[in-house]
Amino acid sequence: MNTATLFTTISNTIKSLDIGEVSEVRKAILQPLIDYVKEKANSNEAIRLNFICTHNSRRSHLSQVWAQTMAAYYNINKVSCYSGGTEATAMFPKVGETLINQGFEIEKLSEGNNPVYSIKFSENEPSIIAFSKEFGATFNPASEFAAIMTCSSADEACPMVLGCDKRIAVTYEDPKKSDGTPQQTKTYLERSLQIAREMKFVFGRNNL
Repeated sequence: MNTATLFTTISNTIKSLDIGEVSEVRKAILQPLIDYVKEKANSNEAIRLNFICTHNSRRSHLSQVWAQTMAAYYNINKVSCYSGGTEATAMFPKVGETLINQGFEIEKLSEGNNPVYSIKFSENEPSIIAFSKEFGATFNPASEFAAIMTCSSADEACPMVLGCDKRIAVTYEDPKKSDGTPQQTKTYLERSLQIAREMKFVFGRNNL
């Protein structure tokens, strides 16, 4: 396992995550993703994961960022994580704020209604490029990827994701429900940590 290149705060957060808190129900939900990653890794093939929710604004970005980070943490090669939506909006600012508080370095690369962000978890690893887009956008892979549905509404609204090897539902409760309330910061942190814990479970099981 190679953890030395991750920023210290992120590495410490990952070490603190207890995968024992992942319930048996959630383990069963995550198993198809584990199987997909393991199959690709054992075959030395590229592992492309496209995390999809309705607006590509919250859960899909958190999932993309933590999956890419965990792949680096466990030194699993050829992993490329993406995100998309059934429609494009923007990455919600609280997502970036939450990730910064957890140790990520984020730089805004463009302005406008749908800014592009560089998200770094390590000094030496490539930045994660984050912005809202439809799941089939040219920025994302066109084939040979897994479509990970992170919200039930996107899962229901997308009867078909063209080009994907496998479609896997790993849904999360939307932290949007807390927007404008005193619980917002706590709710976004809890959701980020839940996703991080579950991505640790997925990639830790594939630490080859």
